[in-house]
Amino acid sequence: MLLVKNGFVVDPATGRDGRYDILIDEGRILNVDTNIDADSDCEIIDAGGMYIMPGFVDLHEHFREPGYTYKETVKTGSMAAARGGYTSVFVMPNTCPVTDDADSYNMLTDIIDRDAVVNVFPVGAITKGQKGKELSDIEAMVKLGMKAISEDGKSVMDSSLCRKAMRIAKDMQIAVFAHCEDINLVCGGVMNEGKRAAELGMPGISNAVEDIIAARDILLAKETGARLHLCHVSTKDSVKMIELAKKEGLNVTGEVCPHHFTLTDMDIPGDDANYKMNPPLRSEEDVKALIEGIKNGIIEAISTDHAPHGEEEKSGSMKDAPFGIVGSETAFSLAYTELVDKGVITLYELVRCMSTNPARIAGIDRGSLEEGKTADFVIADIDSSYVIDKKTFFSKGKNTPFNGKKVKGIIKQTYVAGKKVYDSSIKM
Repeated sequence: MLLVKNGFVVDPATGRDGRYDILIDEGRILNVDTNIDADSDCEIIDAGGMYIMPGFVDLHEHFREPGYTYKETVKTGSMAAARGGYTSVFVMPNTCPVTDDADSYNMLTDIIDRDAVVNVFPVGAITKGQKGKELSDIEAMVKLGMKAISEDGKSVMDSSLCRKAMRIAKDMQIAVFAHCEDINLVCGGVMNEGKRAAELGMPGISNAVEDIIAARDILLAKETGARLHLCHVSTKDSVKMIELAKKEGLNVTGEVCPHHFTLTDMDIPGDDANYKMNPPLRSEEDVKALIEGIKNGIIEAISTDHAPHGEEEKSGSMKDAPFGIVGSETAFSLAYTELVDKGVITLYELVRCMSTNPARIAGIDRGSLEEGKTADFVIADIDSSYVIDKKTFFSKGKNTPFNGKKVKGIIKQTYVAGKKVYDSSIKM
């Protein structure tokens, strides 16, 4: 047995927001109470001064394995996730081979079973090879346990094919994670279209690139009844569209990544590929809309879009480098610093966005410290600060625009099914 004593529990799923002890037995939460006496065979963790939260759930990560293990592996990606307080993560299918049928799905789950230190849920591709021509074997992957489909990294531009996928998703009771990007409007863009792009001489990506597909996918979800989740929302109009969809009673949700509510395109210091992500950093007006969307509950999840790349790939010009930054090891501290410490939302509301809501959106039995649930939890020191140092990342990817930034909120320990998978006092 494991007894966590004297911690401040923050658990929106049960409404607990105060000092509690947590008793764990055989990987499950046995009891949560204000004072639990320890048996002689109990391992005791004194969490005095610390905050206990249900393990975070990330709906959007890239582990790169199989195929691109020089960027990341299931092992390194899951270790990085654990360091960030994540106990469950959803990994996108743009690997090699693409996760698009039973064989590729089984290949990935074999690697996960062998190497992952957190719960890893593979997301299946919508089309074979992510080529946008023919649907993947969605039914076969669902039978193996798949919870969601996505074409992340691109959109399914064939609206008829996308509608067929949504109908299957509705029938199979899984979610559609939509990357919203009209590829015909990108035109080689590498950053947000605006003043800063003009100053740097960079081709821009307009808001319409995202907004047009967001509108289309919401309309298709309305027609099919599919459960639609919009990935990495970055524009003010996408937030408005999600709000309208919710008012209509549609099953539509959205996520925002920390870089999109922390930085604007004007923060890009120069031709630095560590600031190149898709969708790009947007305008101050967009950032304000994203923060307001989080504050008023229109945006229900905070995800990372953890996208590691090799150092050489990110060392050149933005015009040539791949899109994406790492995020799983810094997401909580960035969100706490920018949202909670600045009084935008409470810690309780942040946990809802990083744990409770993502678990519900994905349809997994996680994100709760209720008695009987799996003991996935995180212990954090929210009062201490540190400076982000990419050299300390567990991820193979060091591509971050936040290197050297001082943030508040430190993950001290992470537990999956009652087993400690990360301890900040142990140096790797």
